[in-house]
Amino acid sequence: MVNHQYILAVIPARGGSKGMYLKNLRKLRGKSLVAWAGDAVGKVAEIDRAVVSTDHDGIAGAAEAAGLAAPFRRPESLAGDRIGDLEVLTHALQATEKLDGRKYDIVVMLQPTSPFRKPEQVAACIRMLVEGNWDAVWTVSPTDSKSHPLKQLNVGEEGALDLYDASGAQIIARQQLEPVYHRNGIAYAFTRECLLEQKTIRGKRTGALVIEEPCVNIDTEWDLELAEFLLSRSSSDE
Repeated sequence: MVNHQYILAVIPARGGSKGMYLKNLRKLRGKSLVAWAGDAVGKVAEIDRAVVSTDHDGIAGAAEAAGLAAPFRRPESLAGDRIGDLEVLTHALQATEKLDGRKYDIVVMLQPTSPFRKPEQVAACIRMLVEGNWDAVWTVSPTDSKSHPLKQLNVGEEGALDLYDASGAQIIARQQLEPVYHRNGIAYAFTRECLLEQKTIRGKRTGALVIEEPCVNIDTEWDLELAEFLLSRSSSDE
């Protein structure tokens, strides 16, 4: 709780990932990705309740073994790969409120695919939302200049190469590029009003909490290997 506002954490973890089968159950250092999220949640004093939103009994079992609640199953209509975060969070909020008989003022989304999150980063996201009177706050990471939108290319018919953005033709040195950022999945915080009344995860006033520390958002086998490497390197440095 922060400023008398009840806070619900939602860990979205559907079973039907196409890129990596049962991605949320894949293990990093012998621990499933959903369990990594559970470890972080348990260390964030501001969170009053944490639930996993899943359509898969195996993921629910792994979540419960990690100390997370999985009190409901996501309906089939919300289990596809084209379902947005808004629909998932709205269902989780309303289902939990019905079970608990309590209204939650703030919802925090913690994606299992970002296992490097630190509890203090989640707490900072929540406190930024409350203290800054934002509708939503997203954690983001600086994008490497090599991946800047003005350096991206399109490949058209018969392999024809073109600029993704014509403005990229003016870029000679990376110093000309304005910094850009990308979602890192560490934490998203939303007011109840943002989700239920504005019906969006990017409200009228959305703030960015920039995370400078390295993090990996796991979507591919290579991402998982990179995460293992970074963890092994950090262990060897201790």
